[in-house]
Amino acid sequence: MQIIEVKDKKTAKEFLLFPVALYKNIQVWIRPLDKDIEAVFDDDKNKAFRHGKCIRWIIRDDSGKTIGRVAAFVNNKIVNKGNEQPTGGMGFFECIKNREVAFDLFNTCKAWLQQQGMEAMDGPVNFGERDIWWGLLIDGYDREPNYRCNYQLPYYKEFFDAYGFQVYFKQLTFGVNVFDRFSDKIYEKARNIFADPNYHFDHLKKKNIEKYIEDFRTIYNKAWARHGVPQISSLQAKAQMQQILPFLDEKIIWYGYYKDEPIAIYMNIPEINQIFKYVNGKLDLVGKIKFLYHKWRKSCKKMLGLVYGIVPEFQGKGVDGALIVATGKMVQEEYRRYPVLEMNWIGDFNPKMIRVVEQLESKVVKTHVTYRKLFDETKPFKRMKIL
Repeated sequence: MQIIEVKDKKTAKEFLLFPVALYKNIQVWIRPLDKDIEAVFDDDKNKAFRHGKCIRWIIRDDSGKTIGRVAAFVNNKIVNKGNEQPTGGMGFFECIKNREVAFDLFNTCKAWLQQQGMEAMDGPVNFGERDIWWGLLIDGYDREPNYRCNYQLPYYKEFFDAYGFQVYFKQLTFGVNVFDRFSDKIYEKARNIFADPNYHFDHLKKKNIEKYIEDFRTIYNKAWARHGVPQISSLQAKAQMQQILPFLDEKIIWYGYYKDEPIAIYMNIPEINQIFKYVNGKLDLVGKIKFLYHKWRKSCKKMLGLVYGIVPEFQGKGVDGALIVATGKMVQEEYRRYPVLEMNWIGDFNPKMIRVVEQLESKVVKTHVTYRKLFDETKPFKRMKIL
């Protein structure tokens, strides 16, 4: 076997296309967009290169056939953040069912990270934002992956466990049958809020998009900034909304108001992998035509829950129930386009948020794991701290 650093177009293509052959018989696998994978390793497109470095490898067997791939990276902004040791990352791991091949890839990552001064590695993770390409799928192999979320083969877990990776935190994806009735507790909360004329709830309207962007910013800064998350500016809020604007469905993004002040948001979007699965990884001219066709045909039947938040002074008053029921009236009665809802993953270190989504009568439908490997195994291993 030979491990080769990705340095040219040929090896980059092998790195990109290896999963296509590996998953060719897995019906639920959806090929990621080529441009999304390539963007991670493009220093003009990935901001993480401003304060970090990345390296990729493929591994070939003695006949010259590609049998695995992996990447390793150091992000200097987070190597010590919440860690007792400098910690790097590895990701984009794919491998045939062979432990020796897997361990060679793991060892290669470990050796490179040690050269960078790291004492541990997390994986499989992304070189960049934590909401994409993060974690190893260990449950939910029967469900299609959401956009820019990992789908992996069941035997990968055996490799990670055997190598000495340990669970740093679990990532839970909750799912809901949209047309199921909510619990009586939810309706009771909603009735109390709806009885107060100071409250009202409304869905986003594209014709007033600037207003709703600013309302989102107001809620976000009040609900999340107090937990150490940086506040966002109007410009940043607009940029975030612009990212989802091409596939935004105004009827599934709901706001709550008290005396016309924004206090709550429940943001869903169509799960666009349900359309991208028809383009086979390519958004060339043909891919774009297929995308527009399936968007027009309304082929997507799944919503993805992105954001759910209530400003602190209105938490615990029943606003959550009213927001859920208001949304439910639309998607269960008036606009029955999406029978399925899945939510962006929630870490098991965030029990408060887990309790919130459990109110929707939801259940865990996928579990990913962020593993950590300490290079000095005599040191005590500690899981992610509970929020």
